[in-house]
This record gives sequence, C-alpha cells and structure tokens, in this order.
Amino acid sequence: MDVRPADPATAGPADRSARPADRSADRDVGVDLAAVAGLLADGTRAAFCLALLDGRAWTASELARHAGVAPSTATSHLNLLVGGGLLAEERHGRHRYLRLTDLRVVALLESLAELAPHRTAPPRTLAASGRRHALARARLCYDHLAGALGLAVTGAMVGRGLLDLGPEPELTAEGRAWLSGLGIVLPGGPRRPEVRACLDWTERRPHLGGAAGAGLCAHALAAGWLSRIGTGRALAVTPAGRRAWRDHLGLAPAPEEL
Repeated sequence: MDVRPADPATAGPADRSARPADRSADRDVGVDLAAVAGLLADGTRAAFCLALLDGRAWTASELARHAGVAPSTATSHLNLLVGGGLLAEERHGRHRYLRLTDLRVVALLESLAELAPHRTAPPRTLAASGRRHALARARLCYDHLAGALGLAVTGAMVGRGLLDLGPEPELTAEGRAWLSGLGIVLPGGPRRPEVRACLDWTERRPHLGGAAGAGLCAHALAAGWLSRIGTGRALAVTPAGRRAWRDHLGLAPAPEEL
C-alpha cells in the first residue's frame, strides 16, 4: 500500500486541528528564544559575558571599568543578565560578584562567538594591540586553553595518539594514562563530557574543551606553566612552562610565539 504524507491542502479535520497547537508551541519557544537573544543584543552586556569567560567572578565595578560604562549603567545591565538566567550573583559584604551561571551559558557564548563576523579593525593604541596579540597567543576559554597555545596542545595530543578528534571526540587509553601521570583526575558522571571539541573563535579550528581540557588547564596554572596577564583572560607561558610543554608534548615554541 502506498502511504504518503498528508497534503496540507487536502488534510482532514484531524490533521488541521493539530497544527494550531503546534504553531502556538513554536510561538512560545520563539518568544523565550528571543528573550535570551535580547539579553546579548547589547554590546555592553555581551562584553560583560565575554569577560566572564575567564572563569572567575567579577565585581560589578570591575565589569563597569572593563566595558567603559558608569557603575549605574553596569548595574542596570547586570540586573537584566541575572534576571534572565545568564549570570549568577553572590554578595560578600558590600561587594556584588557576578559569574556565568553554568556551562550551558559558556557553550552558548562560544557558539555565538563562532558566528560573529570578527572585524579586523586595527587597535587604536599600542596597549590595545598588545592585549589583542596576547589573547591570540594564549587565553582562557572559561576553564580551558584557547588561542595558539590551545591549538598547539590539542594538535600535539592528537599527533601523539592521546586524543581522537573524530566525529565523537574522545581521549584514547594512552591519553587517560597521560593525564593520570600528570596527576589529573577527571570527574565521573554525565554532568560534563570528558572531551569537547571547542571551535577556537580566533583561529577557527578546534581546541580541547570538556573535563579533560579544564583539568589540563587547571594543572598548568597550578604547576606554574602559565601565568595570568593582568585581570583579563590572556595567559603567558612561563620558562617552566616552556620546559614542561616541550618535555610532555614535544612543543618548542619560541618565546615571542607564546
């Protein structure tokens, strides 16, 4: 028997009766989606969220200075982000600390950053140029490594058979043993994928995210392989770090490259 989809023009009453409810549900989801998109449709609010990708909690005053807005303006924007569920706040004394709510917000920001046009207007000052180059060399992507260093580490792990970046990215048995040898223990359970291929939005190639990326980044910071540059997301590779990356992954970057 030839069974074909119902033609909307000739659909019976039962077919037509289901469609208005479906459209209503779509409208409801659309309104909710638009509300979230609206939170990030403002440059100041987007700048706040991108700054918080460094994985730390910032005070409202720090975020105001970072975005170059008045404290009262920052407060208004932050209230919207907290009310919309993108940021969570903690109060300690008279200070108000803001952070990204959870990893779903991180994934949302990363995905939107991948789609951004990435304008290449030259920086206006020498300091701005330095910050741009530092972020491109090595930076935090919430809690894992990004930039040229993140890509180099990821590439070296793939080349050494520690990481498989196929359709379903995963650590190999050798990769788990390598992390264990560094003293990195990955959390169990389904809360976060062990490996996530996170598209680097400055390089447009994937770097290592997920629990494995976070564990490796935390270890590198704790061991002194990396140090923070100022209060932003940029990282610097220390002399000890150059030795460690060379010894553990065969990376031998020139000092000016990382």
